[in-house]
Amino acid sequence: MAGNPESPLDKLWHEYAAVFKEFDDLKLARWMAQTLGQIEGRAWRLSHPLLGAYRLAAQTAHDRGISAQRLATFPAAYAEAECCRAPLVPLLTRDVKESGLGCTHCGGTAVEFAAIPEPMQAELAKWAGDYAPVHAVAHWEESKQKPAKSYQDKLETAAQDAEELLAFAGRTLAPKLLEFYPALIWEDQDECLEVRPEDIPL
Repeated sequence: MAGNPESPLDKLWHEYAAVFKEFDDLKLARWMAQTLGQIEGRAWRLSHPLLGAYRLAAQTAHDRGISAQRLATFPAAYAEAECCRAPLVPLLTRDVKESGLGCTHCGGTAVEFAAIPEPMQAELAKWAGDYAPVHAVAHWEESKQKPAKSYQDKLETAAQDAEELLAFAGRTLAPKLLEFYPALIWEDQDECLEVRPEDIPL
């Protein structure tokens, strides 16, 4: 979700998460198991409402240690994530080359980059390599930003490039990863470049 607990957006996500905190452990585990069955076989946008709800439930379950308790039977297609023993639902982000595929449950690394199946490593490395300088424009130091008008033009160009790269991830890379994982989530926004999910048509 977001990183600043005092931000209005984080307060809203905490409000959304309250319903899952009211679930007892068994009810939460069953809800997650059922939802895993529903999301199986597809690559999902990070912004999708169903995935937003699942991620909130997963974080609550992780805080309680529910995934490791196996209170409900998760669909057989899901392997166990090494990072936290929860069902493996990897998250593809622009940081894949450095951080591997993220974990939907604990926020750690679910699949190290070196452990991603070999056919995909080169494609993901190229995509991440193309994305890195585009994203970096949002973090240029003031001395590099001058003149201001030129920097605004470069920001706009970077945002357009990010939209294309994220669309490529959702349209091409994520479906290919489904050959190896039963479900996958891909990042469909770049807050630093003000690229929103609605800017990424597939």
